[in-house]
Amino acid sequence: MHEIICPHCKKGFKIDEAGYADILKQVHDADFEKQLHDRLELAEKDKQNAIKLAEKDKDSEIQNLKAKLEKERDQLKNDLEQSKKEKESAVELAKTQVTGALEKAAAAKDAEIQRLQAELAAAEHVQKNAVNDALNPVAKERDQLKNDLEQAKKEKESAVELAKTQVTSALEKAAAAKDAEIQKLQAELAAVEHVQKNAVNDALNPVAKERDQLKNDLEQAKKEKESAVELAKIQVTGALEKAAAAKDAEIQRLQAELAAAEHVQKNAVNDAINPVAKERDQLKNDLEQAKKEKESAVELAKIQVTSTKDAEIQDLKNKIANAVTAQQLAVNAIKDKYDAQLKDRNDEVERLRDMKAKLSTKMVGETLEQHCEIEFNRIRAMAFPKAYFEKDTDARAGSKGDYIFRDSDEASTEIVSIMFEMKNESEETVSKKKNEDFFKELDKDRNEKNCEYAILVSLLEPDSELYNSGIVDVSHRYQKMYVVRPQFFIPIITLLRNAAQNSLKYKTELVLMKKQNIDITNFENELEAFKTGFARNYELASKKFKTAIEEIDKTIDHLQRTKDALLGSENNLRLANNKADDLTIKKLTKGNPTMVSKFAELKNDDTPDSE
Repeated sequence: MHEIICPHCKKGFKIDEAGYADILKQVHDADFEKQLHDRLELAEKDKQNAIKLAEKDKDSEIQNLKAKLEKERDQLKNDLEQSKKEKESAVELAKTQVTGALEKAAAAKDAEIQRLQAELAAAEHVQKNAVNDALNPVAKERDQLKNDLEQAKKEKESAVELAKTQVTSALEKAAAAKDAEIQKLQAELAAVEHVQKNAVNDALNPVAKERDQLKNDLEQAKKEKESAVELAKIQVTGALEKAAAAKDAEIQRLQAELAAAEHVQKNAVNDAINPVAKERDQLKNDLEQAKKEKESAVELAKIQVTSTKDAEIQDLKNKIANAVTAQQLAVNAIKDKYDAQLKDRNDEVERLRDMKAKLSTKMVGETLEQHCEIEFNRIRAMAFPKAYFEKDTDARAGSKGDYIFRDSDEASTEIVSIMFEMKNESEETVSKKKNEDFFKELDKDRNEKNCEYAILVSLLEPDSELYNSGIVDVSHRYQKMYVVRPQFFIPIITLLRNAAQNSLKYKTELVLMKKQNIDITNFENELEAFKTGFARNYELASKKFKTAIEEIDKTIDHLQRTKDALLGSENNLRLANNKADDLTIKKLTKGNPTMVSKFAELKNDDTPDSE
């Protein structure tokens, strides 16, 4: 507790630490107010300068960004126009090339279909490659344009994000500078408050001394009063009660005066402190108001900068979006144009595929057969003048091959014989077959037609490296059997014929030996045939002779039975005749009076008539 002496009434009063500290804080002078006002003005100027600088930097940066974006947009627009022109030129060129290629391909296709349907697949493949080759550069250029457009969009987004980051960083730096300035002002304000506090302490020291003096005087007065009381007790023992009463009254009066003095002193102190407290509160309110105004100004500046920046960015985004939309529309138009052209080409290809699909499997196979027959007939007169090459039409054994090739020399000795089977299938065939599925049937046809070799000319399994490599020998499965593609049809015939010619000498000798053996064999066969025929005829004659004898015996037995039957009939007739001769009316009417009387009457009737 601190005791303070009022400088006016010289009365002392006590206050606690909190009240003492409040009094010290409330005491300020005009210098502090001036310094605070100057600091606030300086802070306001710094704030305005910072805001102007930030706005200036923002405007400059926005202008630079806008100019950069405008430049990029113009560049993008120029690139888009250039790419559009290039694409239009490429489209026209591709269209011209494709149209010419299609017309040529169509004309060639019509002539080729009329002449040879077997080459339909090759022509279709060529046409498809031509279309793809014509469209690939355009598609690549379209994809490149898309990539360039996406890259431009990404670069613009990156530029916008960088601009936003730079502006935000600048605003944060400005805000940090302002915060540092505010902290600096607060530190200066604290230092000023400390100085003011010291000044208040210096101002209150005389008051404290005076208060101490008043306390000492009060103590001295109390001591004098006590001394006077003691003296009065000693001197006036008899008037103790009166003196005591008087003293009590005096004490009460003094206490009342002391209370009044304390009250007056307290009021004086309050009167002295209230202006300082009000001034302190006003300064605090002004400082808070300045802080709020500064923060509001900074926030407003941020909002203005951000809103302006956002508006600029949004405007640039809208422009970029419009440019992208325009470019997308152009790309879509080009894409639609290409899609329409591609659809036309696909329809043409589909039409050809449908036409090919309409060909039955038999027609597809016949196309390959016709191709092989035409290829053979082209070189027949020069390479195989005596050769037999015709379709196999003998189906008595239940099956037949496609073609049979036989070649012989001047003496009609067979050099080589080949059974051919041609196999092909449509691309749309669901159940794909393999070459080995036809080996067994081909071997059967070869044996039935007595051909030395069996060759399968096949377009099946088009992706097989084995069959695409050349002539494939499958003799490990079936003797003297080969599988070839159509392009090896003539070479395999030539190879087998030439190989057979090398062994023609041995073949001729073998044929001669066979003929000699056939002469002996024919004699023996004829003798055996005569023996067999004679034995058979003898056996048949013997059987018939025995049958005739048996039939004669049966006839004799039958005649004997007939004779016996006739003899029996004659005896019965004789007996019947005898019985007829012995029959009379008398015998018939014997024992029958009625019949006797009737015959008598009849006899009597006959007598008058006779008279």
